[in-house]
Amino acid sequence: MSSQPPTRDETRYRSFAAFYPFYLSEHRHPVSRRLHFIGSSIGLVLLALAILWQNGWLVLAGLVQGYAFAWVGHFFFEHNRPATFKYPLYSFMGDWRMWWEILTRQRAF
Repeated sequence: MSSQPPTRDETRYRSFAAFYPFYLSEHRHPVSRRLHFIGSSIGLVLLALAILWQNGWLVLAGLVQGYAFAWVGHFFFEHNRPATFKYPLYSFMGDWRMWWEILTRQRAF
C-alpha cells in the first residue's frame, strides 16, 4: 500500500459539491466557458424543438453539438481532457450549473 495521497487521476468524488471546484479548475479559460455556454444553449434550443416537433433526432443533435463545442474549448483553449470521460454525470451537472451561473451573472462569461 502506498502512503502517498491519490493523484488527480485517482481521485473519486463522493458528491457533486466536492467535484464542482475541480470542474471549475478545468474551465478557467474564458473562451472555453463561452463555448460551453453556447453549446449548452444550442442544446437546450434543440431539445425544445425536439419536443415541439416530436423529433428524437434533434435530441441526439443537441447532445452531439453541445459536447462538440465543449470539447473544442478543452482541446484548443484549456489544453486538458474533458472530465466527461471520467465523471460523466458530475460533468453534465457541472455544465448546467456553470451555464446557470453565467446566465445569472454569478460567473464571468
